[in-house]
Amino acid sequence: MQGRLSVWLVKYGIIHRSLGFDYQGIETLQIKPEDWHSIAVILYVYGYNYLRSQCAYDVAPGGLLASVYHLTRIEYGVDQPEEVCIKVFASRRNPKIPSVFWVWKSVDFQERESYDMLGISYHNHPRLKRILMPESWIGWPLRKDYIAPNFYEIQDAH
Repeated sequence: MQGRLSVWLVKYGIIHRSLGFDYQGIETLQIKPEDWHSIAVILYVYGYNYLRSQCAYDVAPGGLLASVYHLTRIEYGVDQPEEVCIKVFASRRNPKIPSVFWVWKSVDFQERESYDMLGISYHNHPRLKRILMPESWIGWPLRKDYIAPNFYEIQDAH
């Protein structure tokens, strides 16, 4: 079953895959990484002017990594804003997804956290570096195949 946005995207020949609706009735779409930036610009122009959140997760050990964007279409005088969830999957070996920082500035720290915890590289992000873990940290702690070190060195402890 396709939602309103999916029907509109099909009408204009924009490639995507409908994943149905979540438990709140919010339409979920899958976009290929190579198409994500241009579709993000289209969605912004279409009216999705607010990026509510961005997160990422490891789909399965040895499997794909997913970057998830929750977008809202905020309009004056509308009580129930239209929402959509976009999922962009990337390969585990070389997880690269275009950054949408230049479309929605609010994604800055969220993409940095996804990079820090899962190792997803957001192409064209202006400050992509670790935000929670030390720069010297090896590995990506939220990946399902991550092996935690046997000890943690506490620096500058008193």
